[in-house]
Amino acid sequence: MLPLDPQADIGRRAWIACPSCDDARGCAPCEERRTCSAHWRYLLSNTGSLLHLQCPGCTHVWVHESGFGATRSLWSRVTSGLQRR
Repeated sequence: MLPLDPQADIGRRAWIACPSCDDARGCAPCEERRTCSAHWRYLLSNTGSLLHLQCPGCTHVWVHESGFGATRSLWSRVTSGLQRR
């Protein structure tokens, strides 16, 4: 289990399912894609629409393409290894 990242700040949060622990499964607000007080993630940083996140429960760190804002082209996503959604 990793320690919390030094950049982890409760003031910068995101509500995205953790791909490691899936702790939001069965949570009504999360399943309806609403925010809830229990299943948020630390937003460590972002580059345009690419979010760098950490789960406070299992401390898993991952990158998520949100698709909002300044998104990269399909070609740059393919060449960088990110999956198209």
